[in-house]
Amino acid sequence: MNKDECCPEFDPEKWDKKTFDWRDKKFIKETIPTFFHFPFTPMIGKKITKMWNLAQESDATLPNIDEALVLFRDPSAFKSEIYCTVTKEVEGANNCTMTGTFVAMVFDGPYNGVPKYIKKMKEYLKELNREAKDYMVHYAYCPKCAKKYGHNYSILFAKV
Repeated sequence: MNKDECCPEFDPEKWDKKTFDWRDKKFIKETIPTFFHFPFTPMIGKKITKMWNLAQESDATLPNIDEALVLFRDPSAFKSEIYCTVTKEVEGANNCTMTGTFVAMVFDGPYNGVPKYIKKMKEYLKELNREAKDYMVHYAYCPKCAKKYGHNYSILFAKV
């Protein structure tokens, strides 16, 4: 991408209230420290840039950038995991796969709105007679692009 393009324009319809069955979906993984689920912001960009560069060097980026996911998962209040979708194993990266059924909902609001989004997701899952085993979130835009597009979309994924 050139420097004028950062985050691709996001289409909420493509993700909202959709169910995805992933079978050995390929990702690379990094971790960052958090303080009660609040990340050390400068580290996010560094880690994502590192992951993206490794994926590009391995020719493992998705052909359609708007389908690329960068998922955040907080296994504890002091650690966040970042997963970036790739098309194949990436040399020098922590390669992993995900398998399972994931229900997605799109939200437009602040980055710190995730607890509210989880509450709404639980209500939606109850309507579907399902229960979440875990959650991950994809932030569609960086702060600069959220301002540019006038939205701050995120996709909450519930593993069911």
